[in-house]
Amino acid sequence: MTIAKLRDYIFDTLTEIGARDAASETRIIMSEYADVQAVDLTVHGDKTADREAVLRVGSVLERRRSREPLQYILGRWDFMGLDFELSPDTLIPRQDTEILVETVLGDLHDGMRILDLCTGTGCILISLLKYSNDCMGVGTDISEGAIATAKVNAKRLLDDMTDVIFTVGDLYDAADGQFDIIVSNPPYIPSGVIGTLEPEVRDYEPLRALDGGTDGLELIRRIIDGAREHLVRGGSLYIETGYDQGAAVTGLMTDAGFINVKVYKDYAGLDRVVSGTRPILEGSVSAG
Repeated sequence: MTIAKLRDYIFDTLTEIGARDAASETRIIMSEYADVQAVDLTVHGDKTADREAVLRVGSVLERRRSREPLQYILGRWDFMGLDFELSPDTLIPRQDTEILVETVLGDLHDGMRILDLCTGTGCILISLLKYSNDCMGVGTDISEGAIATAKVNAKRLLDDMTDVIFTVGDLYDAADGQFDIIVSNPPYIPSGVIGTLEPEVRDYEPLRALDGGTDGLELIRRIIDGAREHLVRGGSLYIETGYDQGAAVTGLMTDAGFINVKVYKDYAGLDRVVSGTRPILEGSVSAG
């Protein structure tokens, strides 16, 4: 089998199983498991594929046929230009969540204290610390496996481990003191929608990191209700939401006394992040 035919075989297989982006996955599999880059296909497409490479590719495709995500097969994934290790206890970092990080970075100042709730791989907090100066952060998650993965990522990606703490706990239960910024990508998919998700998500990603209760807002309500107690005056809360939850979360934040409440859209023009600020003067409440 030539490397060109191997490429076509991978693409055809991924297309048949309904992979969302068969072309991108094909490029990754060829690079990671056959050590073949795009230029190799252009110049040496008729070269015979290495037998061991064909066997490795076959093993990957067998797992993909069961709809196991390529990200879990690889064991890592890129987020904000950083390479994060994954585990079955963590969600796969997504480009939509980069909107959350970029939004926080726009307001982040040197020396701030950050609390990341439902931290998962730690990708949000680690990215914020990596691309800022002299900030410190605490990441909490109810999953011991997720916290273990986040610690591994922090050791790999951060120069100074004294700037970050990852701890197991239910939201604020594991967080001491007050913070300048609270950020979270919580479970926000309504329970009744979980069964309609693509198999890669429904069957492989951790359910409790996806399921946001009947209306998808169960964890979000708890985060908002407890945020002011853990924010300094003038501190801000940032929450990733579902595409149709911007208005509801805006209302929840406003009702809880947050000011300057804003909705930020993702690259598709859909609501993705809602932020609000704890008033410096607690008696002042106004919509943003």
